[in-house]
Amino acid sequence: MATHRKPRTGILTAPGPRAAVGLTTAALATVTLFGESASAAPSAGSTTASIKQVQARVNKLYEQAEVATEKYNAAKDKADKQRTTADQLLDEVARKTAKLNATRDTLGEYAAAQYRSGGLDTTTTYLLANDPQQLLDNAHVMDRMSGRTEAALETFRTQTIEIAQERAKAVESLTKLDDAQQELNKEKKAVQQKLTTAQKLLNTLTAKEKARLAAIQKAADAAAAAKASASSSSSSSSSSSSSTTTSTKAAKAIAFARAQLGKPYVYGATGPNSYDCSGLTQASWAAAGVSIPRVAAAQYSYGTKISASELQPGDLVFFYSGISHVGLYIGGGQMIHAPHTGTVVKIAPISEMPIAGYARMA
Repeated sequence: MATHRKPRTGILTAPGPRAAVGLTTAALATVTLFGESASAAPSAGSTTASIKQVQARVNKLYEQAEVATEKYNAAKDKADKQRTTADQLLDEVARKTAKLNATRDTLGEYAAAQYRSGGLDTTTTYLLANDPQQLLDNAHVMDRMSGRTEAALETFRTQTIEIAQERAKAVESLTKLDDAQQELNKEKKAVQQKLTTAQKLLNTLTAKEKARLAAIQKAADAAAAAKASASSSSSSSSSSSSSTTTSTKAAKAIAFARAQLGKPYVYGATGPNSYDCSGLTQASWAAAGVSIPRVAAAQYSYGTKISASELQPGDLVFFYSGISHVGLYIGGGQMIHAPHTGTVVKIAPISEMPIAGYARMA
């Protein structure tokens, strides 16, 4: 839509790819113990126990980071919508102001004509009056106006009132937009603080610790991918039980998600080069022609709730109390999801996190 003003600037946009954090799954998994010496390597006899302790704490850190990210996403979505509303109102003010100016020009022509003819310059009096409405309410003045002038003056009065109302709405909308921006900045800071803390802890770790846990994570990822590949035939037969339309859309969503495998997780990202968890599921279903909300909790509310026994490929699986993570189910107990900072879009078992619920998008 064409506008009659300069575009507003300063609105926060979705973050692009970041190189500053650079966390790997294995590296974050070595965010050892907050109360222990970070530089002390575990003894051989306690390695397994130590890794389990670390992983439990890291999982909690990931959950907290996801909660912060989803709050950031919600704040950004709110700011984007408020910006759209403000822009529409400002466009409307500009459009109505242009009409008002045209009416003022017409009244000016009438005033000039009255002046040349020696008649009462009521139009000029109206335009210069402090209270034009009071002048219009004066019956004997109205009686002396021509029909065309009177109609133009009434139009001018109506347009003036409408513009005042639209401007008031625009000012209110811009105030809300500023509030939304402040909320967005707050949530963005919360996410970055968590990542900064993780990075500082990472910097204290040894290369040996990172390598050991990297190998464990790599093996786990390989096992999950192999299991998902082996279950592909059962996934196809499961999806065929749904309607043709839904099955086709689900297949398109899954195909899109598979094409994103290996792309980095970046909080607030919706593609095409990087994603966060809800950004990936939203983009996947958009590729299937279905528009779903931006935030995981909103996606859960949008979809049709289903039970674990009803789960089919293409359905979304939601995790944690309060719903702060989401993945796209592909069958065989597996999903495609964007896990957390430092990882990439990948296949993983849905059992690796506490499940909050399931929902079907189409």
